[in-house]
Amino acid sequence: MNLTSLDLNLLVVLHTMLEDPSVARTAARLHVTPPAISNALARLRAQFDDPLFVRKGRGLVPTPRALELAPALARAIEEIETVVRGEAVDPTTTRRRLTLALDDLNQVVALPALVTAVSRHLPRARLDVISIDTLMARGGLEAGAADVTIAPSEGLGDLCSRALYVEEGVLAVRRGHPILKRKRVSPEALSKLRHVDLHLVLGEAGVGHELAEAELERSSVQRDVAVTVPSFVAAAMIAAKTDLAAAMPRRLLEALRQTAPLVVIEHAVPPMMMPMSLVWHRRTDTDPICNALRAAIVEAYDA
Repeated sequence: MNLTSLDLNLLVVLHTMLEDPSVARTAARLHVTPPAISNALARLRAQFDDPLFVRKGRGLVPTPRALELAPALARAIEEIETVVRGEAVDPTTTRRRLTLALDDLNQVVALPALVTAVSRHLPRARLDVISIDTLMARGGLEAGAADVTIAPSEGLGDLCSRALYVEEGVLAVRRGHPILKRKRVSPEALSKLRHVDLHLVLGEAGVGHELAEAELERSSVQRDVAVTVPSFVAAAMIAAKTDLAAAMPRRLLEALRQTAPLVVIEHAVPPMMMPMSLVWHRRTDTDPICNALRAAIVEAYDA
């Protein structure tokens, strides 16, 4: 795309439509007629070679391509407005939409504290939380699909990161499981169990899965996988109601103690310790709004 051929007013239309996908309301907000917005959308669709918005029922919804554009577009619009006003960006007044990608473990365990911290640092911003699947399907941090995520510290490449916490993985079974009657659970006994496995990212094994698998292999545990699921919560619920074992973070067991009573098979394998990091793309490294978001996340995990 040649920037010199692009009417920057079209980006204002796209940004406004992404905030509220309605031609009539966008026209009212921008003080133009609905036909003018429809014409702008036609030009945007040609420019980006994508429908951008499609009909659903009586309304419009953004396409995946439009959602990919949203975070970077919001940043660009806000920075242009700041240049025009000659003011510094203020995290306490920004209305920017910020995107945080989290696995279901952190959605269950950490999200309430995260929302509280973000509300303190960015009281007027909007926080969109997406899954890791959605992040990867939209092209990852490199494509601007999210402003920040939390991921295993290994294999981050050129992405920026900050150490956040260390996840402890454990092997768990339901309360009353026959294996708990043993005084000592050997690797051979664990290898005879059937297991729930997790493939969290687009149905594939991620870095965390590979690290846990390597630790189990070092302990001479060969897992016989009965079922693979895409979420920690699903694995916990299955293990709590069947004789299948599941490797999962200790934090999840504690959070789901009432709904999924699980017992850690202590001392059977060494704790699976996995350093986790706050991760972002370098293009947002000096963005004051993204800096405020990262500070809020660090505050929530340090509390």
